[in-house]
Parts: sequence; C-alpha cells; structure tokens
Amino acid sequence: MATLLRKIGLIRLHDRDTDGAKHQGSRKATKSGSQKNANKQCNSSSNESILLQSDHHHHYHNNHQQQHNHKRSEQPPSTKDSNKDKQQAGSKVPPASTSSSSIPGQPPNKQHCAQVRSRRLMKELQDIRKLTDHFISVELVEDNLFEWNVKLLQVDKDSALWQDMKETSTECILLNLNFPDNFPFSPPFMRVLSPRLENGYVLDGGAICMELLTPRGWSSAYTVEAVMRQFAASLVKGQGRICRKVGKTKKAFTRKEAEATFKSLVKTHEKYGWVTPPVSDG
Repeated sequence: MATLLRKIGLIRLHDRDTDGAKHQGSRKATKSGSQKNANKQCNSSSNESILLQSDHHHHYHNNHQQQHNHKRSEQPPSTKDSNKDKQQAGSKVPPASTSSSSIPGQPPNKQHCAQVRSRRLMKELQDIRKLTDHFISVELVEDNLFEWNVKLLQVDKDSALWQDMKETSTECILLNLNFPDNFPFSPPFMRVLSPRLENGYVLDGGAICMELLTPRGWSSAYTVEAVMRQFAASLVKGQGRICRKVGKTKKAFTRKEAEATFKSLVKTHEKYGWVTPPVSDG
C-alpha cells in the first residue's frame, strides 16, 4: 500500500513538473514572439521615421532651391550683362538708311521719286493753265495725275498741217502722256491718239520719233510745255499731214503698236545715231 501511494505521488510529481515545464516553455515562446513583434514594430517605426525624415529633407531642399532660383530671376541683371545686352541690341539695329538721292551718280529712291514726280506734275499743271497763248490744254485720264491727255490746239499757221486741220475741221491733235515712276529723271511716253497722221516723225501706232523722248536725249529740266512746243515744230519740219486715204482714216492708233514701234526706233538710233536736221530747217 505504501509502495502504491509512493508511485502515485511520484506520478503526480512528474505530471506537475511536466506541466510546469510546458507552461514555462509556453511563456518563453510567448515572450519571445512578443519581443520579436516589438522589435519588428520598432524597426518598422524607425524605418518610417527615417523615410519621413528623408522625404522632409528632400522636400525642404527642393523648396529652398526653387526659392533661390526665383530670387535670382527677380534680381536685376548685372551691369556687365546689361551692357552686353545693350551692345547686342545695338548691333541688331540697322544703320539709318541714307537716301540714294544724296549720293552722287546714284538715282533717288522710290519714295523720293514719287514725291518729286507729284510736286513736279502739279506745278506743271498750274504753269500750263497760266499760259497766255493757250496753245495746249490738259485733261487727266480718270483723274490720274500720272497720265495726261494733251490737246495741241495750234501749229504753225503757214504749214500744210494747219491747213489740213482747217479743211477737216480738226480741233486739235490729241496726245497721250504717261509719266514713269522716276519722272522727271526719265522721259514720259508720248504718243498721238488722233487724228491719224502721216510723216512729221509720227510712226506706226502713233509713236513719235524724237530724241528728247528717249532716256539718252532726256533732261529733267525739260517741261511738258517745252516738249509740246518741240513736237509741234517737228510736225511742221517733218511735213506732217492728216491722213485722208480711204480705209486708213478710221484705223485708230493703239498703244501696244506705239510702244513696239518706239522701242524699235530707239534701238535703231542707239546703233546708228540720231540725224541732226539741217540748219535751214530751223
């Protein structure tokens, strides 16, 4: 009996020791796990704090750099840079244009020519209206100051041409004058419109063979009045007559034909020269 009781006591003592060891192992495991979790949380929190500090530092650095750049952009340029910019800007400014009319041997520019042409023609119109003999009259073509229709009302009254005008009831010899852009430095283009003339240095299309109407023979000192007086004299000297041939009197002069004829005669005279009229012709 005593032996049995001793065995039972030993068994209980063994079971109690076993349960205590298990309990202690469980506590150790729990404690170890909790420590691992705590360490893990601690590491995680420390990593997060490091990342937050890094992000904060990077953000602060970017803001500081942007503010620095902004301040630099707001600051005025240095004197050296300003002078450099002024020199560059000054180098890009083109030099003041010099009127070619002030350069000897050079033709005036277009703007200057337009002003001179307008003033010259206005003055000539006024001078023609003041003529006392009224041997010519002027009408602007469609109110264009640079194209005139000029009526030659008189020629030498002892000439055959004047007699023709009386017999045919021709009031005047009508001419058309076109003034180029660089008039009076270049001559006007002048042609006869009506009546249809023969001889008198009047050629096909109404072109007029006169050296002073060519660039070579022209002078800016010539006036329209002087040109018309010279033309009236050349008509008489060249024995000009009003055409009375059947079939030709109704054929009008054309500008295209006149321009072609004038161009051809200028080339011919530039090659062979202009014939000077005899002294007896005046």
